[in-house]
Amino acid sequence: MTAGDIALKLPTMRVAYEEGTLAEGELLPTWHEQLQLWLDQAASQGLPDANAMVLATASADGLPSSRTVLAKGLDERGVVFFTNYTSAKSHDLLATRYASATFPWYGLQRQVTVRGTVEKVRSAETAEYWAQRPRGSQLGAWASPQSIVVSGRGSLEAALANVERQFADAETIPVPPHWGGWRIQPESVEFWQGRADRMHDRLRFKNTRGGWKVERLGP
Repeated sequence: MTAGDIALKLPTMRVAYEEGTLAEGELLPTWHEQLQLWLDQAASQGLPDANAMVLATASADGLPSSRTVLAKGLDERGVVFFTNYTSAKSHDLLATRYASATFPWYGLQRQVTVRGTVEKVRSAETAEYWAQRPRGSQLGAWASPQSIVVSGRGSLEAALANVERQFADAETIPVPPHWGGWRIQPESVEFWQGRADRMHDRLRFKNTRGGWKVERLGP
């Protein structure tokens, strides 16, 4: 089979969305309770990386970019992920202070999109999460020149080896000064459930001057 053969099939690739429904009366009182419920259900169904979300940002001159990150915090304040503060995504966030993130649970024919302003999390929150990371992940955070062009895989392995020697006798590894968390503070949170004939259920929590309200969007 050639690439051309695969391309010819794209127009006919289609899935019938019949796994569930979503009505206003089924929603929990707050967006974060509803998101936690769907996260729990995705994890209980065995979906890999149920906390993975596609993070979209834009540069100061409007160039969009997206990548997958892992959500590591969720409460009424927003959704938290951790990264290198010198990375491309962090440069975008520092420039615009705005982001959108989508949890794509294909196995459940669901997705949730969180959109809003961003803020850096407090250093105490970063330290609390950092302490739960495996030592190897901690070393990797110190070694990685995230988003920077490197000469090859060998340079990355050499950087990691240097960090391993640096902290060889350290019982605990400190948080890198260039590393920490971002919180997306939602202005809107949309819950999407696939339905038959592309008549999907789309319910959106929207933050207004009068508080949060729920809106139904056309599919």
